[in-house]
Amino acid sequence: MTIGKNLFDSPPPTNLPEDPAARDLAAGMDAAQAARNHPTSSLAWAVLSDQAWADGRVMESYAFARVGYHRGLDALRRNGWKGHGPVPWHHEPNQGFLRCLRSLARAADAIDEHDEVDRLAVFIDDCDPSVPRD
Repeated sequence: MTIGKNLFDSPPPTNLPEDPAARDLAAGMDAAQAARNHPTSSLAWAVLSDQAWADGRVMESYAFARVGYHRGLDALRRNGWKGHGPVPWHHEPNQGFLRCLRSLARAADAIDEHDEVDRLAVFIDDCDPSVPRD
């Protein structure tokens, strides 16, 4: 028997490849243009969601986060995720998807979609309980 081996055989962490919009956003590109250039980028959709939220546009924030969430699910599946298992926050390319989860929960709470808020809280914790909540 190997000491330290997980006997429950949980899946390994999923680490996404570099987000295609990360470099453009870091260089100052407008998030809407980054999303147009890289529509599969969860990070671009997360930034759009956060900008809409900051402007008080709750429904747009919700919609942007929802798109980024689904794009992130697609990326996770392409990278071996089977619908459960860790998606660590410390791996920077995962942060776009995790930010979308957090933004979606925030906007769902604002529109009193309580079942969605609860489901997303569990999902975030399942991915990585260290995801910042603000």
